[in-house]
Amino acid sequence: MFVYLVFFMLFSKPPEKPDYDIRRYAMVENQIKSRGIKDSLTLEAMSAVPRHMFVPEKLRDQAYDDGPLPIGYSQTISQPYIVALMTELLRLEPTDRVLEIGTGSGYQAAVLAEIVDTVYSIEIIPELQKRADSTLKALGYENAITRCGDGYIGWPEAGPFDGIIVTAAPEKVPRPLLDQLGEGGRLVIPVGGFLQYIEIYSRTDGKIRKERNIPVRFVPMTGKAEEDNID
Repeated sequence: MFVYLVFFMLFSKPPEKPDYDIRRYAMVENQIKSRGIKDSLTLEAMSAVPRHMFVPEKLRDQAYDDGPLPIGYSQTISQPYIVALMTELLRLEPTDRVLEIGTGSGYQAAVLAEIVDTVYSIEIIPELQKRADSTLKALGYENAITRCGDGYIGWPEAGPFDGIIVTAAPEKVPRPLLDQLGEGGRLVIPVGGFLQYIEIYSRTDGKIRKERNIPVRFVPMTGKAEEDNID
């Protein structure tokens, strides 16, 4: 028995660790580039951020699959393609300051932090905010600043912003977010109830212009958004 155990220990291979880098690059090629995402800053950020570090450990083997994953508290980490699309729609520059509503896992904030100067991110669920903040700091994203609060009211003392991204769906766009959008800035947000679409609001010469993109399915925006619908 002892001889067999020694032989097994010497000649059996240790379990191989997943090669997350290979999976991540394949995700960018097969799920993102192939669907038409072309912005180089977005593609570089998606290639750099270790998505598996933002999902529960038991789900890390699925981190680079083509779909959302649960992160607890009835919330999800979005499908990689949707993260890339919404990032590209912001039309970001390295000097930009961006507001994110709905930190969730922290993954979208990390993608943004790879591109822009500063990310301000708000999460309404305290446990998620603490976990995301810890993950972001552990990975060195010091330019991603998070806090717990109701994203409906934005972060007025840090505004105006060059970009605002919302990762939960209100039925109508919160007016405070439009007010915090700087000149030349863009707000990318899923809007609707059962039927949702990504909408893009841009400010030019003080006027707001609206565009509609693809249909999506996000968790509802909670807090004040549930009480007050604003055009």
